[in-house]
Amino acid sequence: MKRFAVLLLLAVCAAQAQAQYPNKAVTVMVAFTPGSAVDIVSRIVTARLSEMWGHPVINDNRAGAGGSIASAAVARAAPDGYTLLVTSNAHTVNPAIFAKLPYDTLKDFTEIVPLVEQPNVLVVAADSPYNNLMDLVRAAKAKPGTINIGHAGIGSGTHLNTEKFIAAADIKVVEVPFKGTPEVVAAILSGNVQAYWAPVSAALSQIKSGKLKPLATSTAKRNPTVPDVPTTAEAGVKGADSSLWVAFWGPAGMSPELVNKINADTRKALADPGTKAKLEGLGNATLDMSPAEFKKLVHDETESNRRLLTAAGVKPQ
Repeated sequence: MKRFAVLLLLAVCAAQAQAQYPNKAVTVMVAFTPGSAVDIVSRIVTARLSEMWGHPVINDNRAGAGGSIASAAVARAAPDGYTLLVTSNAHTVNPAIFAKLPYDTLKDFTEIVPLVEQPNVLVVAADSPYNNLMDLVRAAKAKPGTINIGHAGIGSGTHLNTEKFIAAADIKVVEVPFKGTPEVVAAILSGNVQAYWAPVSAALSQIKSGKLKPLATSTAKRNPTVPDVPTTAEAGVKGADSSLWVAFWGPAGMSPELVNKINADTRKALADPGTKAKLEGLGNATLDMSPAEFKKLVHDETESNRRLLTAAGVKPQ
């Protein structure tokens, strides 16, 4: 009887703690660099959550290794909701890229809620000789291995997009990994790389200012922020569609009640008219999923990405 009373008391205390969540600052480990698509989305969403919760939500950028540095830090954290991970679908790519990750992608995390989905856009410098996608494809076929294409790190969503494009276009290029989008864009502007499948939210300002020239978007439909830019298929290369999505995870072992609360609050934040307008203005489509729906997406994409990269000849390193 005593044991039952103790268990009941612990359950009540846990429920009360979760009902009061958060009662202090929440840290969000951002898996990519400041100014990257993941960082931009995270800061917009967490700003609204901070207002809703009445406590700071601190973005802590831990870039590198396709997002796995931040992921490893979160996998080691206490499952109390005060350390969360925001990363892209790179999380579902990494198991097929890295032979020895410091965590198990499907066992060491709690899937909480997806935030947004957006296309990548193939960009080149404004003075590039490539004025459309097929200009670049023809140049790559004429001189294999002479064009450098950057991406935001091995295992990133932009790396996956690059691999899909190379396979679909049947070209040979040099892939150059960076830590994040700002670094790749700087390399394009300095002439060190010739092209990049940039997340549209992170490249939009440079496109609008005329510093970058967009050649194609990576999804099946055109994006309203760059309506004149054709899709990859429209531009002449079919079978290379790829989107970037961003989401929240936590460490394994979080209680269902806590996960449901963070999920519900985040979905409210995404539905907020001001937040939604900011995200959509940068080319994002907000997502709306339960934890169970999101978990299925993560598991399905982890497997499909493994098959895709194995077929493309990418071996874990």
